[in-house]
Amino acid sequence: MDIFLERFLEDIKRKKLSYNTFDAYRRDIERFYKYVDKRNLTISSVDDEVIREYFQELSKKNMANSSIVRNIISIRNFYKFLLKNKCILYNPIINFEIPKVTRKLPEILTVEEVNKLLMAPDTRTIKGIRDKAMLELLYASGMRVTELLNIRMNEINLKLNYCIAKGSKNQERIIPIGSYAVKFLLEYLKIRDEINIHKYNFLFLNLKGFPMTRQGFWKLVKEYADNTEVYKKIDPYCLRHSFAVHLIQNGADIKTVQELLGHKDMNTTQIYSVISKKSKIADVYMKTHPRA
Repeated sequence: MDIFLERFLEDIKRKKLSYNTFDAYRRDIERFYKYVDKRNLTISSVDDEVIREYFQELSKKNMANSSIVRNIISIRNFYKFLLKNKCILYNPIINFEIPKVTRKLPEILTVEEVNKLLMAPDTRTIKGIRDKAMLELLYASGMRVTELLNIRMNEINLKLNYCIAKGSKNQERIIPIGSYAVKFLLEYLKIRDEINIHKYNFLFLNLKGFPMTRQGFWKLVKEYADNTEVYKKIDPYCLRHSFAVHLIQNGADIKTVQELLGHKDMNTTQIYSVISKKSKIADVYMKTHPRA
C-alpha cells in the first residue's frame, strides 16, 4: 500500500468512523490511485485537469451522482491531509465544485408486497427458517442491515418482545418487535445450534457457521425479491423505508418513527411523511375517479 494512503487511513481510523464509512474512503481513494497510475502520474503531480477528467470518467461509467459526491469528498479529505502534513505543495481538488444531489424518493412496498416477500422463504429448510426470521425482524424493527447483522444473543428478548440495535458509534436504542417476528425468531432459535458450529454470539449466522456479511444478506434479499411477483427494486433499505411509511400511514407520530429508525435529524425522517401523503392522494384518486 502507498505510504500516503496508509498514513491517511491510519489518521481517519483514529476518528472512530463507522466501518462502512472507513471502507468507503479506502475504496474511493484506491480507485483514484489506479486511475492516476494508469495515467503514469503520481498523487503529488495530479492537477486540476486530471481531477476533472477523473470525475468525468466516473460519470461516463454511469456512477450514481451521490457516489460521485462521496468520491469527491473522500479525495478532497485525502488531499487536505497530504497538504496539512506537507506531503504536497498544492491541493488540486480544492476548487472542484461538488455537484448537487437530487434526492430521490425511496422505493416503498405496499403491505401486500411486503407479505409476498416475507412469504418467499421455504420454512421447511434450515436456511428458509433463518431467512424468514431475518426478514420478519427487519420489517418489524426497521433496523439498518448492519444493525441487524450485529445483534448478539443477549440483545434480543423474546419474552418482553424487544431487541437492542446499535447504531453509529455504538449508540443503542430499544426497538419493540411484533408477534410475527417473535414467532419466527423462536423457530429459528430451535435450529440455530445446528448452524453455530463455531460458537459465535451473533444472532444470525451463515450456513457455514460464520457471521453473515452485508453482501451475503443483500444477495439473500435479491434472490427472494426475484422470486416474487413484485415489480419494484427490492433491497434491505426498501423494507426499512416501508416500515417507516406503514407506521405513519397507520397513525404513528413522526417523532416516534424518528426514534425507532435512529435518525439524529428530524428532517431525515420527514421524507416518510411526504411519501405517505402522496400515497394517500393516489389511493383516494384510484378509489374515487370514475376512470381510475
